[in-house]
Amino acid sequence: MPEEAQQAGLSENAASGLCYVTLIPAIIFLVVAPYNQNRLIRFHAWQSIFLCITAIAGQVVLTLIPIVGWILLIPFGLLILVAWVMCLVKALGGQQFELPIIGKFAAKQAGA
Repeated sequence: MPEEAQQAGLSENAASGLCYVTLIPAIIFLVVAPYNQNRLIRFHAWQSIFLCITAIAGQVVLTLIPIVGWILLIPFGLLILVAWVMCLVKALGGQQFELPIIGKFAAKQAGA
């Protein structure tokens, strides 16, 4: 029997995709078994957390810089949005898509 048919709960692809919805599912999947034992789900959970931290930190820094920072908020937000959509689509497709810099940290945390 296929592994997915034997286990109850979410498939690997669904759990990986849900990691990118908000921080809460990403943290839950890092804590709850059997999801925390799956390397791909752990990778997507860590990458989602690091992407969220990057988005918040970037927005805080750009908000504190008068005029130039405020102008850069729009392209920065669009960049984060594009990265988030790409990660979400790749995760739902069962692929491991590493973002530059963030992806390496996520892979290290996931045990790759």
